[in-house]
Amino acid sequence: MRFSRLILTLAAAVITAVPLTAQTSKKIEEQRKVIAELERSIEQQEKQLSSLKKDKASAQKRVSLLTRQIERRNSLINATNRQIKNLTEEVEASNERLGKLSDQLSALEASCREMTREAYRNYRFHNAMAYIFSSESFAQMAERLAALRTATEKRGERMKMVVSVRDEEQREREELNRKREDLARTKKDLDRQREKLRQDVKSARSTVSRMSKKEQSVLRAKLEKEEKLDEAIKQLRKLTKGNKSGASFSTRTKGLNLPVRGGRVTSYNGNMAEIKGSEGAAVRSIYEGKVVQTKRNKINNKYDVYIAHGEYISSYANLSSVCVERGQTVARDQQIGTIGPKVNLSTMEVEYRLLFGIYAPSPSVTMQASNLFKK
Repeated sequence: MRFSRLILTLAAAVITAVPLTAQTSKKIEEQRKVIAELERSIEQQEKQLSSLKKDKASAQKRVSLLTRQIERRNSLINATNRQIKNLTEEVEASNERLGKLSDQLSALEASCREMTREAYRNYRFHNAMAYIFSSESFAQMAERLAALRTATEKRGERMKMVVSVRDEEQREREELNRKREDLARTKKDLDRQREKLRQDVKSARSTVSRMSKKEQSVLRAKLEKEEKLDEAIKQLRKLTKGNKSGASFSTRTKGLNLPVRGGRVTSYNGNMAEIKGSEGAAVRSIYEGKVVQTKRNKINNKYDVYIAHGEYISSYANLSSVCVERGQTVARDQQIGTIGPKVNLSTMEVEYRLLFGIYAPSPSVTMQASNLFKK
C-alpha cells in the first residue's frame, strides 16, 4: 500500500544540516591586527616626514625616513595581499556552504510538498481510516496508529527543519555579502597603498638625486651604522663562556649551508655577509647551538637573533619575524625566523636581505663569513 510505504520513508528520512561558520576565521582576524599595526607605524612616520623641511640640511634624514617608510609600506602591501588570499578562500568556502544549503532547502521543500499532498489525499479519500480498520489484530492496529503519529511528527519536524535551513541560508547569504564587501574594500586599500609606495619611491629618488656623491656616501655609512652589531657582540661574548651547545664549531668549520636556502651573497665585509633571498624565505641557523639573545631593532623595526656555537657567535639581522627565544637550543639548519625587507639606496627598490655575522671567542680573530659556506 502506498500509504504504508510513505510512513516507512518518513520514519527513515534524516537530513543533516550544513554547518554554518558564524564568525570570521582566526587567521583573518590575526592578519587584521598585523595590518592595523603597520598602518599605525606608517602614519607616525608620515607625520615625521611632513614635519621635515625640504632643504639640503634635512635631506639625509628625509631619505633615511623614506627608506624605512618604503620598507613598512611594502610589508603592509604583502600583509594586505595575504589578507586578500584569506578573504578569497573564505568567500569561496562561504559560497560553497550557501550552495549546499540551497540544495538542502530545495530537497526539504520538495519533500514537504509531497508530504502535504499525501496527507491531503489520505484525508480526502479516507485512506487513514482504511489503513487502521484493515488491521488483522488489535496489536497491528496499535502499530498502525503509532505509525500514523510518527508520520505526523515527522511532518512537523520536517516543517521546522525547512524554517531552520531557510534561516541558516539567509544568514550565510548575508555573511557571504559581508565577506565580498570586505574583500572589495581590501583590494581598494591595496591599490591605494601601491600608489603611496610609488610616491614614496619617487620622492626618495628625487631627494637622493639632489644629494652630492659625498652626501650619499655619508648616508649609506649612517644607515649601515644603524645595523652594526659590534657592541651587541661584545656583551654577548660574556654569555657564551662555557657553552657546550654546538661546541664542535671552530675556525676550521667549512661546507655549511647558507642561512637562506637558495640565497645569493651580495657582499662580504670582514665578519659580515649580506645574503639576498626572496620574500618570506626562512632564515636558518648555520650550526647547532644555543640562542643567547633575540631583540628588536628600534631603529628599523626588524629582529636580530644571536646564536652561540660553543663560544663562537653567529648573528642574523634584518629578520621580519623570529620563531625562537633566548635560551633555546637549536639544531643545524633549523628555522629561526624569516628574512626582512631592505631598501636598495641606488634604486629605492625593496629587496629581501639577511645581514649575517660570525664571531670568534677572541675579538682579535676576524673570520671571513664567505669561508663557512659550500662553494
